[in-house]
Amino acid sequence: MNRMKTFDDIESALAQSYLGLLAAQPRRPLTLFAPRRIGKTFFLDHDLAPVAQQSGFLTIYADLWLNKSAPLEAINHALEEVLDTLQVPSSAVGRAAKTPVTKVSILGSGIELGEEPSPRPLPDKPALRLDALVTRLAAKYQGKLLLMLDEVQALADVPDGVDVIAALRAVLYTKRKVLHAVFTGSSQEGLAVLMTSVGSPMYQFAQILTFPSLGDDFLQPLANHFSKVHPGKQLDRAELRAVFMKVGFKPALMRDLVKAMSSEGITDVHLGLSRYVSSDAQMSLWGALLNGCSAFDQGVLVAVAQGLPPLSAQTLRELAAIPGANPTIGKVRTALSNLKRAGILTKAGAGTVVDDPLFAEYLAKRRIASRANAGKP
Repeated sequence: MNRMKTFDDIESALAQSYLGLLAAQPRRPLTLFAPRRIGKTFFLDHDLAPVAQQSGFLTIYADLWLNKSAPLEAINHALEEVLDTLQVPSSAVGRAAKTPVTKVSILGSGIELGEEPSPRPLPDKPALRLDALVTRLAAKYQGKLLLMLDEVQALADVPDGVDVIAALRAVLYTKRKVLHAVFTGSSQEGLAVLMTSVGSPMYQFAQILTFPSLGDDFLQPLANHFSKVHPGKQLDRAELRAVFMKVGFKPALMRDLVKAMSSEGITDVHLGLSRYVSSDAQMSLWGALLNGCSAFDQGVLVAVAQGLPPLSAQTLRELAAIPGANPTIGKVRTALSNLKRAGILTKAGAGTVVDDPLFAEYLAKRRIASRANAGKP
């Protein structure tokens, strides 16, 4: 493993194994499931894409949350960006070389040359445009393509989702000799609708894999880089493991924590976490999240953080303390849906939990009927 150059560098041995799976079953995309902020997007960009490029792939990345209401347009946009890069090199010399010559002079006589034939316009209909873009990319690159779709469950959230999924599956199947795909998803419910529901176009089409939480292969380089920045100082690996588990195995959060510790030069990881959680910046962030929710949604959120079954009679009694609440099971269900759409709550097993475990601890100290005040428990 190469040494880290900054705290933001990360490497993983998974990339090569995933490419091996794609090669062994070229007709089946891979779907990597894990909760949000476990490092899936970072893995695609910093691990899988470079390894795939070294193996001859042209990589195309699309975040389907970029356009939740029209995810197929987000995919097409990513394909068009890559196609434009291939057709119009970024350097001035490259652009000049691509500019067609329409007139030359031979022995003083001007001769007009016709313009180079251009392909017909891309179809307007997104499904047909997807097929045309993949066809042109394959012809232009003349090599293997790797399509990486982040948060693929967004395909199931649009009114015409079945048609969109069918179009994507058709293109992946018909172009299977040149087009491979890796999906990520952070919603068990969304992926179930998309991948495992009988009758869905994606039913049993993609292989679903659990994206593993990082371990010492991530923590040790962090500790090594800390010692490089602070000679003579070391971070205890057991403490790192314990805190990493406490923050939900979220690598971006762990990197931010170690960077904050590095700025102060402290080596006590638990102390570093305590200072990070109580910082003005963190309190302001959590306060802003709460202030974006209604009083009733906040009460439901606090109930979930405190481990109360959100639809239980006890929880309804607690929520009744919110002025003007008049809680019902229907109102609680609506609040849960609002909080899930906002990314604050997430599905975990048979229940629902707060996505950020540190935020959950902060919320658990609040009263269900209290109105949000940024930074105040």
